[in-house]
Amino acid sequence: MRTTIEITDRQRARLLELAAERGEKGFSRLVQEALDQYLEGRLAREERVQEAVAVLGTLSPRAAEALEASVRDIRGRWR
Repeated sequence: MRTTIEITDRQRARLLELAAERGEKGFSRLVQEALDQYLEGRLAREERVQEAVAVLGTLSPRAAEALEASVRDIRGRWR
């Protein structure tokens, strides 16, 4: 699908340079790859957040206090 995006002259020059290094005339494939990586990374981050939220409240109060004390101790000894 064709669409229009705005990029800087510097970005366009760099994309054309990278495309030429790969033997490609244009930079559409580079943009597609960059978008795929961005979207996959965003999905992975969202999944990690959901996993973290899912464990909220799973520690007993005693275990949570012990963990907090441990963290305070480690931070106190950190140079």
